[in-house]
Amino acid sequence: MELSTDLIAWLRLEQTPGVGNETARRLLSVFGLPEQIFAASHAALCEVVTPRLANALLAMPADFQQQVDKTLAWQEQPGNLILTLADAAYPRSLLEIPDPPLMLYIKGRLSLLDAATVAVVGSRNATVQGVRNAEQFSEALSLAGLCISSGQAAGIDTAAHQGALRGPGSTIAVIGTGADIVYPARNRHLAHQIAEAGCIVSEYSLGTPALAPNFPRRNRIISGLAKGVLVVEAAAQSGSLITARMAAEQGREVFAIPGSIHSPLSKGCHQLIRQGAKLVESAQDILEELQLQKHSPQIKTQQESESVEVSESSLLKEISFDPVHMDMLASRTGIGIASLTTELLTLELGGQLESLPGGYYRRLA
Repeated sequence: MELSTDLIAWLRLEQTPGVGNETARRLLSVFGLPEQIFAASHAALCEVVTPRLANALLAMPADFQQQVDKTLAWQEQPGNLILTLADAAYPRSLLEIPDPPLMLYIKGRLSLLDAATVAVVGSRNATVQGVRNAEQFSEALSLAGLCISSGQAAGIDTAAHQGALRGPGSTIAVIGTGADIVYPARNRHLAHQIAEAGCIVSEYSLGTPALAPNFPRRNRIISGLAKGVLVVEAAAQSGSLITARMAAEQGREVFAIPGSIHSPLSKGCHQLIRQGAKLVESAQDILEELQLQKHSPQIKTQQESESVEVSESSLLKEISFDPVHMDMLASRTGIGIASLTTELLTLELGGQLESLPGGYYRRLA
């Protein structure tokens, strides 16, 4: 089996040094399909791009045959597929955004790319409560029939995918590497689960490593596939805010979960809310805003679904949802440091509070 000549031409356009998405689309608008671009004369190309780029387009990219062979081997694996802008199966939602990817490398269920989707994003260094929120919101939305898109990163992304896989809506992971690479490596098992039950998508050619500029850029696909974007936790300067900005520019709804005014990971969400993002406290808030209630089963609130009753110990009563220092707790309760440390650990293991850097604690439920 061989790659089709038209796919090889698309691959060559993608691999040509100096030709990005914008330049490629400009060339396509003038010449038509990639094969026609490469059949054009140097003079004709120079009417659209610089002479230097025209030379690059007429020269075969370095190691191109090796890339063709690698792509063929990958595409022959079950569940793998490559779509180009010219394919009828290319997701309609991405055709609506200002910068649609030239090619999509897809691993898993292609049908999910046209499913009703909500993006769930947030901090890589998430709090315990943030992870819980991401899992619970994503599971509830998936149970309501919505697909969840995210970026397969550590923290909130991972929790979002895991929660979404528990429902029929499933999940899409938009990655910032080649589709043949798992990043971060610790998410290898999750990536296999998504490839089996969901869908992995990349716009980057096979073998592309984890490069810092690729991750903010792939965020436009995460939001572009979705009807709305939920930011669970985000610092004031965060990649999640880039996703939210892209979503707003794409005409998508932006949602944010509020948090403690003392938490650095709430500042980004509060900033979004001040700028007009919808404050949400439950998955039902999102379903109602997107007018998708009809897809929703009965969704319990976090309190209703909580299986462990919180013991109102004298210590727990002194811990609020805002961080409090261990020394302050010792002063308020009169408990010795050794006993206090033991009781705090017990409450933490029971999922009732969270320890924070610097000796601070805050209540979770």
